[in-house]
Amino acid sequence: MTKTQKAEIIEVLAGEFETAQTVVLCDYKGLTVSDLEGLRTSAKEKDAKVQVVKNTLATIALAKSNLTGIEIKDTNIFVWGEDSVATSKVVADFAKKNELFVIKSAYIDREAADAAKVEAFAKLPGREELLGMLAATWMAPVANFTIGLNALKEKKEEESA
Repeated sequence: MTKTQKAEIIEVLAGEFETAQTVVLCDYKGLTVSDLEGLRTSAKEKDAKVQVVKNTLATIALAKSNLTGIEIKDTNIFVWGEDSVATSKVVADFAKKNELFVIKSAYIDREAADAAKVEAFAKLPGREELLGMLAATWMAPVANFTIGLNALKEKKEEESA
């Protein structure tokens, strides 16, 4: 790999890491290519990206994105995305299915975090679930009001009959 290719990779990764809300660092040693394709597929469904990057290039790209505080060593795969909960769910779900896949650390909302924090984020409800809960909360008073009106109508009909 030439210096210009390395510089291009660093610039692309730095731009990606700059816009990402979550960057998760995982160990993938021992996984097959088809296993990693499964991770890439599930990540793509959640608008997250997955890439194996040389440690030195990743360290430089993270530093350019002002992400510091995590030591990068051994075999690593990076998973990043703009939705912290969705990205965390992708990684945590894949780790449950593959015991060789280990969550090492992460940057969540631009701060260094450990694997426990990633797993905690994975347990949170997603955006669609939260919107559904919000809609249900907003609709509850309307539903209760219509039930009350219907009961009042039935009571008046019984009294007049």
